[in-house]
Amino acid sequence: MSIESFIDSYLSNYTPYKASWNYEDGCIYKGAMDLYRVTQQEKYLAFILDQLEGFVTAEGGIINYRPEEFNIDNINAGKVLFDIYTLTGQVKYRQAIERLKGQLDKHPRTQEKNFWHKKIYPNQVWLDGLYMAMPFYAKYEKVFNRGIYIEDICHQFLNVRKRVWDAKKQLYYHGYDESRKEAWCDPNTGLSKNFWGRAMGWYAMALVDTLEIIADEEAYCKALKEMLVEALEGLLRYREEKSGLWYQVIDAGPREGNYLETSASLMIAYTLMKAVRLGYIPEAMKAYGLKAFEGVINTYLDSDNKHLGGICGVAGLGNTPYRDGSYEYYISEKITINDPKGVGALMMAYSEYLY
Repeated sequence: MSIESFIDSYLSNYTPYKASWNYEDGCIYKGAMDLYRVTQQEKYLAFILDQLEGFVTAEGGIINYRPEEFNIDNINAGKVLFDIYTLTGQVKYRQAIERLKGQLDKHPRTQEKNFWHKKIYPNQVWLDGLYMAMPFYAKYEKVFNRGIYIEDICHQFLNVRKRVWDAKKQLYYHGYDESRKEAWCDPNTGLSKNFWGRAMGWYAMALVDTLEIIADEEAYCKALKEMLVEALEGLLRYREEKSGLWYQVIDAGPREGNYLETSASLMIAYTLMKAVRLGYIPEAMKAYGLKAFEGVINTYLDSDNKHLGGICGVAGLGNTPYRDGSYEYYISEKITINDPKGVGALMMAYSEYLY
C-alpha cells in the first residue's frame, strides 16, 4: 500500500477526534487542505467539507466550541475556513472565522502581550500555542484587516525568542510561566525543564506558515526568517543521522527510554521542505527534510496494516495528574498509532514532498 492509499484509508474511516471543536481534527483538516492545494484532487476538499458540516451551523456557529474557555488550541481547526470560504462562498464560514477571531480579540495575555496558552494555564506561553493561533491570526489580518496587527504577531514570536530560546543548546524550551508560580518551571527564568520534540515541531511550522502568509510584509519578515533559520540549524544538530529523525526529548539522544518520534520528525521535515520551496533556507537543506520524511515512512508506516506508529499521544505542563516537564515525564507518555497529530503532519509533509 502506498502513502496515498494509507491516507485515503485513514480519511475514509475518519471520525472526529472529539465531540467538541478541537486542534487534533484541525491537524487533519490542514493536512487535507495542503494535499488539495498541491494535487487538486477533489477527495481532499470533499473530506474537509464533510467534516465541517458536523461542526459549523448554517448561522456560522461552531458546535461545542466555548470561546470563554480561552483555549488557544481551539483556533487551529479554523485555519482551513479561509480557503473553504473562498472556495464555497458560503457566508457561514466567514461567520465561523469571526467567532474564532472574537476569541483572540479577548484572549488573556501576559504582561509582555503574548496570548496565554489557556485560561486554565494563566500567564503561560507554550510553543504549541504559536502554531495554533499565529497562522490563523496572520491570515485574518491579511485577508480581512489590511494587516493592521501583523506587528502584534511578530512581537509575540520575538518575545518567545527572548524568553524561551537557549543559545547554548540552540533549542527552545517547551514553555514558560511568566508568574514563576508553577512547580514545573525554573523559579528564576520561568522556563520548563526540557526540549520536547513536538513542541519544536509546532514552533517551526508556526514560523514557516506565518511567513508564507505575511511574505509581502518586509518590515516584519526579516526577523522571523532569521529565527526560522536559527531554529532549523539548531535542530539539525540533533537529528539521528542514520534515520534522519528526531527524538522525543530532542537533545537526550539514545538515553534510556528516549525514542525517535514521528510527529516531531514530520513537522520538522515539512518545515525544512517548505522553507526551501519558499526560498527561506538554502536548497541543500531540503535533503534533510526528505530524509526525515522517508525515515518516518521506513520506520513507522505499516501501510499493509494501515498503521502509522511512533507518535507521542500527548504531552503538556501542569494540570492533573501533574506534568512536571521532567525527562521522565516526557518518555512516560503513551506512544500511539494513527494519532491525528502524526497523520496530519504526515499529510502536510507529503504535500511538500509532492511539490
